[in-house]
Order: sequence, then structure tokens, then C-alpha cells
Amino acid sequence: MLRKLLIMISFVCNIGLSAQVLSNVHIIPQPREMSVAHGTFRVTRETFVVTGQKELLSVADYFCKYTTDLLGLSLSARKVKSKEIDSIRKAIVLQNLNNGRVSGGYQLEVTNEGIVIKGNDAAGVFYGVQTLIQLLPVKAGVLADIPLVTIHDEPRFAYRGMHLDVVRHFFPIAYIKRYIDYMALHKMNYFHWHLTDDQGWRIEMKSYPKLTQIGAYRKGEIEGIYPGLYKELPYGGFYTQEEIKEVIAYAAERFITIIPEIDIPGHCMSVLAAYPEFGTVNDASKECALTWGIYNKFNNVLAPKSEVFSFLKGVFSELCSLFPSPYIHVGGDECAVRWWKESDETQSFMRAHRLKNEKELHRYFIHYVQEVVNAKGKTLVGWDEILEGGVSADCVVMNWRKSAQAVKALKNGHQVIVTPSAYTYLNIKESRRQKELGFPGFLPLEKVYDLPILPDSLSDEQKSRVLGGQGCMWTEYVSTPAELEFALFPRMSALAERLWSFDKDWVRFTQKLQTQFDRYDLWGANYSEAVFRMLDLEHSYR
Repeated sequence: MLRKLLIMISFVCNIGLSAQVLSNVHIIPQPREMSVAHGTFRVTRETFVVTGQKELLSVADYFCKYTTDLLGLSLSARKVKSKEIDSIRKAIVLQNLNNGRVSGGYQLEVTNEGIVIKGNDAAGVFYGVQTLIQLLPVKAGVLADIPLVTIHDEPRFAYRGMHLDVVRHFFPIAYIKRYIDYMALHKMNYFHWHLTDDQGWRIEMKSYPKLTQIGAYRKGEIEGIYPGLYKELPYGGFYTQEEIKEVIAYAAERFITIIPEIDIPGHCMSVLAAYPEFGTVNDASKECALTWGIYNKFNNVLAPKSEVFSFLKGVFSELCSLFPSPYIHVGGDECAVRWWKESDETQSFMRAHRLKNEKELHRYFIHYVQEVVNAKGKTLVGWDEILEGGVSADCVVMNWRKSAQAVKALKNGHQVIVTPSAYTYLNIKESRRQKELGFPGFLPLEKVYDLPILPDSLSDEQKSRVLGGQGCMWTEYVSTPAELEFALFPRMSALAERLWSFDKDWVRFTQKLQTQFDRYDLWGANYSEAVFRMLDLEHSYR
């Protein structure tokens, strides 16, 4: 009730409301161009979803499944002859124009005669379907009267991603698919899957079976905020390669590319638990980390040994063969160099290879893996620490620290994916008033919406190398789907709009939230309502 009241207040207090909002067409992310006419077209059980192109049948089936499962409106998909498309009436028509224009762009037109979605490519048709979904009712049983709209839309950025850490806490394949569905409903197209870290190794590797036989499990973890209290409760899990393939195919049907991350040369306690000889100290008592916040406290770095480089070649080669993604994420963050400094063997390697310091050794590791990845036709992605030792310009940099790291990378010739933690780490609490566990500080919805993507200091050429951005979901304090979704929504919706839409309008976005929250209810998703308390505070000061 509070959120409905606050949305009404927002309508009254803000002048100059657009016809788009007044017509109750609430689409997230905001389309580039949209006009609304009087009248509606009613979608019924007799309304077929038709296409003349075989590759669009899966898109048609996706839409029919959504309307059947969530709205009880059982629609059917049908393929017709291409020459018949223009004459079809009272149907939902899907067309791939294959026109070579911006990937993901589409046109959607609703008239009294039916609905037509034309995409620049198949992805564009799919995104047009996502927009149509947002024109449908948000409750089952409500008549599906679609407003007469004309929409011309395309994404602002080619990379619109979400990350998920399944190491600190493990999520089953069924939920990974659900997470991917949430991304698809927001027109997001890259899933960054964080598969390894100090607390566990989550992906089956045929070449090194101990990684999951031993490295996928830990003896317990902490309760409460770090350093917390230790709780002995065996914990673990991993994905088989067959399960991985299943998820890859599922994501591809939703035009989502999965980027796998294997984090090296630091964050490797799970590797050393399975293969202790890969460390600077061959310690058979090594085990997966039982807590968070271990940076620089425990020896978790790989040693520069021939068997380690063989390991890296084998694992990353296998990873490249498994994932069709053009990108492979190497991590490269928070490498505690003190363990290299304390190792005589490592220092000897550095002298033999004329490496002046540990930053150059870090670069040596990253460059070695890059050669493996490049040989497989892939591009290396790393967190912004890979800049410190210097890497070739064909590596993509993902800045998780300050935006200055993104600017540095762009000025050095890199492509960049923007993900500064202060704006995009959705595991941080949304409000100071939240009782849920989380890292210190808070990240309100409005700040996520205010994500700085293209600093004014950049040249046009440098701006052209910003691929896009992503939100990150680390799971130290997120152990269940309900907790994850509470942290995810509505902030993921705000991020999706910033990465897709060309203009930015916080007031307009808040006016769409009531409908968006109703969609969360329809999807069965958990969410936070902290934004409505914030709006209430803002209104009380007026």
C-alpha cells in the first residue's frame, strides 16, 4: 500500500509528465522512441504467434510459454510461408529483417489489426517480444488489451551484463536458469559466471579431476559479518560439463552469452587444496577457505612452476572448448604478492626470466593464459588489476574499482566493461535500515541508476571502446535464492535501463516502479521495497 501511495504522490508532485507514463505504458528499459494512440488490441486464445522464418520459432514458443505459464493465456506458435506474412491479420507477427543494422534493434507496432515485431536480427525480435511482454497484464485472468503503440528501439551498449558468484554460495542449475530468465526479461545479454575462488571450485575439469573431487568442498564457513563465528558445516557442489552445456544452450535461446571466469593467479586456495604442489609452499594440509576476506592473510597464489603453467594451459584450453563465448575471464584481481616475495623459488624464477618485480610476474601469468585463450580464438577479459603490470591492448578490462581505472584502460587502448563497485555491486545493502547481512555501506537504487558510464573527459574514439557495463552479485552473505533476489531487485532493473536506454530520467523511472513490482510478483520473485521508504523521506522534506 505504501508504494502505491508514494507512486501517486510522485505523479502529483512532478509536472510535465509524458504521454508515455500517463498512458500506463511502463516499459523497462525505456525504449528509444515510442508513441501511443487511443485504443487497444486484445490478445486472446485465438491469437496466433506467427513467423515465416524457422529460426524465430523458438522466440515464438518462448512468448507462448510466458503467456501460458504466468497468465493462463494459452497461445500457439505457427510457421507460415514467408509470402503470406504481410496478409496476416489479428495475429502477433515476428519478422527478422536481417538488415545489418544495430544488433538488437527492433520495431514494434500494435494496431487494431494485430501486432507486428520486426527485428534487425533475431536478437532484435526477441527484445521486441520482451517489450510486448511488458505490455501484457501483470496478473493472470486480466484481459490482455494491448495499447496501440509504435516503438522504434535499439540498445545503447552492446554489452549489458550480470555477474553471479556461485563459489561463496552454490546455486543449482535450475536456479541459474531462473537467473538467466531474469536477465532476458530485462534485455541483458551477457552472463558472467564466477566459477572458482578460494572457497571452492565449481566446474568439472576432465583434465584435473581433483579440482572438484577435493576443491569443490569446504569444511564450514563463518556466520555473521566477517570475521564472524566459524560454523562447522560441510559445504560444496559443482556443475558437470553436461550441466554446463545445458545452461549454455538455455542461455543461447535467450540471446545471452555466458562468460566463464576462472580466477588466477590469486584466489586459488581451492586449487591448492586439490594440488598443493602448485603453491609457493607444498603444504598437504591446504584446504578451501572457510571464511571471506582472506586477501593477504592466507597463501592463495599459484607459483611460477612448469607444472602450474601446464595446469593453466590444460584448464583454460578445456574451458575454451566448453564455452562458445568469444570472451574468457581470467580474474587477475587481489593477487597477494607477499607470498611470491617470501618464496626463494619464485624469486629465482623472476631473476631467470628478467622480471623486475611481482607486478611483472603477475603480467607473466596473465600473458601466458592470454596466449592459450587467443590460440583458441577467444579474447581475454580481466579485472582492472591486470593493468598494473601492463597487458596488451587486445585484453578487455573490467573495472571493479574506481572509474579512474576504466579511464586509464581506455587511454591505454583497451576495450572496457564498466562495473565500478560503488554503483554496480548489488550484494551491498540497498538501505542503511536493512537488517540483512551485507558489506558495510549501502547502495541505493538511485545511485545504481546514476551509474557513470561515459566520463566527459574521454574522446569520442575512447568512448567507442566502452562495450557496456554489468552488475555484480557476490554471495558471501547471500546463500539462498530469496536473499539473492532481495538484493537483485529492483536495482537490476535500474541497471538494465541505464545500459539499454539512451536517455536518463529518474522521475520517469520511479513512476514505472509500481508496475515493475507487480511484474516481480507475477514472476514469483523476491524484492526489496527500500526505494519507497526513500521516496517517502524525500517527500516529507518538501
